[in-house]
Amino acid sequence: MSADHMQRERAVIRLLVLLLLLPLAVQAQERIDIPSRPGITVPVYVTPATKPLGTVVLFPGGSGQVSAIRNNFLLRVAPSFVAQGLTVAVVDVPSDRSSGLDWSFRAGADHAKDIAAVVAMLKSRSPLPVWLIGTSNGSVSAGNGAASLGPPSVAGVILTSSVWARGMPEVAAERIRVPVLIVHNRDDGCVVSPFGQTEAFKARLTVAPSVTFIPVSGGTSRSGPCQAMSPHGYLGIEDRVVSQMIGWIKAH
Repeated sequence: MSADHMQRERAVIRLLVLLLLLPLAVQAQERIDIPSRPGITVPVYVTPATKPLGTVVLFPGGSGQVSAIRNNFLLRVAPSFVAQGLTVAVVDVPSDRSSGLDWSFRAGADHAKDIAAVVAMLKSRSPLPVWLIGTSNGSVSAGNGAASLGPPSVAGVILTSSVWARGMPEVAAERIRVPVLIVHNRDDGCVVSPFGQTEAFKARLTVAPSVTFIPVSGGTSRSGPCQAMSPHGYLGIEDRVVSQMIGWIKAH
């Protein structure tokens, strides 16, 4: 057999292997601009799971501007959700809030309309359950969405590193009628996200069918205490935290 023939055979084999692996590859992210209010659109970045069990809608913290917060905890762990069969939808800032979201807007009626439009779009594409997940400032958005929509639009809500001392008091926790998971780090050093105020928020969840609290510890710091690369963003313990979140979703 000539050297040229052997090279051609190897090339064919490599191509066949690539074709076999294609179904296992993570699918490409799609940007969808959703009309949510008159003249307003919300960009959503959707990464579908290969065999989806449901969809998680991620609300990152900080300003909410996805391009400015790439290190955010939820953005770092998004591939883990996809790998476990959960389609990911990352919500960006609406077109009338290009400079970012404050706590009052996140807890307000206009944002609730934006979230409703996002969930309606996702439900139009798939009847599978939709879960809202927020971290830090994003927990205000997730809590607002859960309180405003409820079942059957939303299957449950996960609140991580929530800003109990800001924003979260504006969320109508007494109206949340879906299962709630709260995750918080004992070592969170962010002044507006005190671990000790978790129980006070739990007490407000009077009509939620179930409330689960998972306290965690640990993490390292490579940023300020309220930024993502710290225990507030579960730096160094992401896998342990996200696996518990996914386990809770699958149990419900």
